[in-house]
Amino acid sequence: MTRHPEKRMAEPVDLTIQEGEQVAIVGDNAAGKSRLVDIITGRYPLLQNEVGGRHGLMRHITFRDSYGEQDGTYYYQQRWNQHDIPEDMPRVDGKPIIALSSGEMRRYQLGRALRTNPDVLIIDNPFIGLDAETRLWLADLLRQLIRERGLTLILVVAKTDDLPEFITHVIPVDDLKVGRKLTRQEYLDRRTPLPRPVLPEEERQWILNLAPKDLNRVPFYPQGGGEVLRFNNVSIRYGERTILRDLSWTVREGERWALSGRNGSGKSTLLSLVCADNPQAYACDIRLFGHRRGSGESIWEIKRHIGYVSPEMHRAYLKDIPALDIVASGLSDSIGLYVRPKPEQREGCLRWMQVFGIEALADRTFLRLSSGEQRLCLLARAFVKDPELLILDEPLHGLDNCYRQRVREIIEAFCQRAHKTLVMVTHYEEELPECIDHRLKLKVEN
Repeated sequence: MTRHPEKRMAEPVDLTIQEGEQVAIVGDNAAGKSRLVDIITGRYPLLQNEVGGRHGLMRHITFRDSYGEQDGTYYYQQRWNQHDIPEDMPRVDGKPIIALSSGEMRRYQLGRALRTNPDVLIIDNPFIGLDAETRLWLADLLRQLIRERGLTLILVVAKTDDLPEFITHVIPVDDLKVGRKLTRQEYLDRRTPLPRPVLPEEERQWILNLAPKDLNRVPFYPQGGGEVLRFNNVSIRYGERTILRDLSWTVREGERWALSGRNGSGKSTLLSLVCADNPQAYACDIRLFGHRRGSGESIWEIKRHIGYVSPEMHRAYLKDIPALDIVASGLSDSIGLYVRPKPEQREGCLRWMQVFGIEALADRTFLRLSSGEQRLCLLARAFVKDPELLILDEPLHGLDNCYRQRVREIIEAFCQRAHKTLVMVTHYEEELPECIDHRLKLKVEN
């Protein structure tokens, strides 16, 4: 039991991991998985006993942030300043670390941890953000390290169908309580199917019955529908590296697109062009909502139509302010500048938090939430202004099975309404909503 009362589990932890066991810590969002890891790694002093045993050198990888200390300006700085990168910034395969994709960052950070030759390696959600081929590569690498180095692995996972075959035991965590350590097969036999649907019918109907906007009076939106965005032979380069080459792509109102491609293929760069967060958009032939970029519109006139969430955005939110204020920041598209919502805005923000099942978190501060709870707040932020274009970059990162299904159903209901367009990125085919009717796959440029 930790000395700090706020860092304790609900019950004293009695846990033994034997040599040769490869363990997965599993549980729903906010179940207490990260708190248990903090106890194992000795992050917080214990009240009585210390963590014992012959665990040798221990390394913990969270994948939360590899860029160093940041503030709320990080997100925009990453998008706007890749042309002005210090010479001493670490590089991976010739690319500065700030230009790495989410998946490439995971590969880099894992390699850095392994160079210290740890005896015990703890990894949070090791497979999220990785394309299918890289997930297989990582699983094979970890299996090889177990065999050749005698490495003990502890994986922390919310997505339980990500359990690799080399896992021998599972430690379930629920409601800040550590369950009995189970063999892999015992755990698999105890799993129960997820009920369908997960989203309550009352919430689904509320989404479907939201009052439609009068888009004929909204500036910078195509009157009568039509093209939402068009790329004409768009190419993007950073230094010697080509990210996108001669890409032509048209998205029309009401279409639902799945954007795919391997890590580093340019998906996030493409989305930054759409969201007006990349200065190279002005040098390209890009039309958003019927208007060519640089034709007199402001960034905010573009963003008013877009709801957006991404792993990079998640890393940018480092202010410990109430979750409700994070959701409300979607009304003004601000990152790093927060204004308390007006009473009428507060009601709408709370209603969207209820849709996502997180209304109880409204007054809790953001950095005290679990990673999954933070992601749900950012998803509510993307929906709160009822946008015409939803851009969801790996939206289900770190969510447990139940919340992943709930968010899929929210997306489905939202996209049933008129004038709603979707572009979604995921490396898991089963995470795509059933409404997907168009696909674009990017290839890694050499």
